[in-house]
Amino acid sequence: MDRKYIIVLGDGMADEPIESLGGKTPLAYAKTPAMDELSGKSEIGMVHTIPEGMKPGSDTANLSVLGYDPKKYYSGRSPLEALSIGVPMKDTDIALRCNIVTISEDDVPFEEKTIIDHSSGEISTEDCSVLLDAVRNELENETYQFYVGTSYRHCLIWDKGEVVELVPPHDILTKTIGQYLPQDDILRGMMKKSYDILRNHPLNVERKKQGLHPANCCWFWGAGTRPSLSSFEKKTGKKGMMVSAVDLLKGIAVGAGMGVAHVEGANGGLHTNYAGKVQAALTALLQDGYDFAYIHLEAPDEMGHQGSTERKIEAIEYLDGKVVAPLTETLDKEGVPYRMLILPDHPTPVRVRTHTSESVPYLLYDSECQLDKAWKYNEEEGAASGNYYAAGHTLIDHLFEK
Repeated sequence: MDRKYIIVLGDGMADEPIESLGGKTPLAYAKTPAMDELSGKSEIGMVHTIPEGMKPGSDTANLSVLGYDPKKYYSGRSPLEALSIGVPMKDTDIALRCNIVTISEDDVPFEEKTIIDHSSGEISTEDCSVLLDAVRNELENETYQFYVGTSYRHCLIWDKGEVVELVPPHDILTKTIGQYLPQDDILRGMMKKSYDILRNHPLNVERKKQGLHPANCCWFWGAGTRPSLSSFEKKTGKKGMMVSAVDLLKGIAVGAGMGVAHVEGANGGLHTNYAGKVQAALTALLQDGYDFAYIHLEAPDEMGHQGSTERKIEAIEYLDGKVVAPLTETLDKEGVPYRMLILPDHPTPVRVRTHTSESVPYLLYDSECQLDKAWKYNEEEGAASGNYYAAGHTLIDHLFEK
């Protein structure tokens, strides 16, 4: 069988040294026997995925990892997600991400409320679609159209709109929202009205009774125009499959002409369907004629946004034990030659609870060309290795060079 290629992407997995972990990062501290086994046989190093002057988002970073220079191909985050959920964008449309978030319900003016949770407690798609319907019924018109996405992540299409500067909600957790609201009067008014619609919605009343965060406000961000990505297969010569729970990644894949796996129970959270994701990748590679699988795990990023060191470590350990271990075991058992790249897209340090632009560590394993090194896969040892890719979009060429 021809050589297969895999990227295992731990979203936001990189971090800073943490005093409570003895000065280690979560990646260095976590128990990762599968990656420890691979690291000494692999090339490790650092890669800079965020071009100078661009914001450190999963959009720009994952484009880089897939070999697309964000400075050339990036047109906004939400348009990529719109592709995933089948929104028929016109060239004159502007897509915006519509998160349904949790803001404080204290008795102060809307502008003086604080943002508590960008994911409304990782609310289910089923529940959130009910809430979005309530918003749609009162706010949707010919100019503004809402579309259901996944979990708390949804889409607003603005007919003949403009790309306006908007702040991601995960960047301002615990902060007063006033100065971060849209300058556009209509968008700001829709956000304020959504709070009035959602605050006492029966579903949110029940969530509060259960001690859950209410999903009580729409938050718009990530505005952009219809994207235009070149074909991944024509660019690389590899037929690729995307395995992700996140609409952003699925949208990038749709735009690039890659296959998109639909895994039941994959939700982008800590307790996603890991086995289903692994099986989807293996089926694509071993049965369906794909050369390349991109397995995206959102949980490390979500735990970083939550500011939970413990849960971020758990997410990394799940990536190791529930993804890397069964992947390598199966491919080795089948006797399939493969090259596998493991890396984050960007850091999401638990200290700051948002994305940063620092370089991230990578591990590149070749089943037919095993090295003999003493190093471990983490930020410190990746930096010490001397291997460095300043332009993140070129790293995939290194993966495919053999």
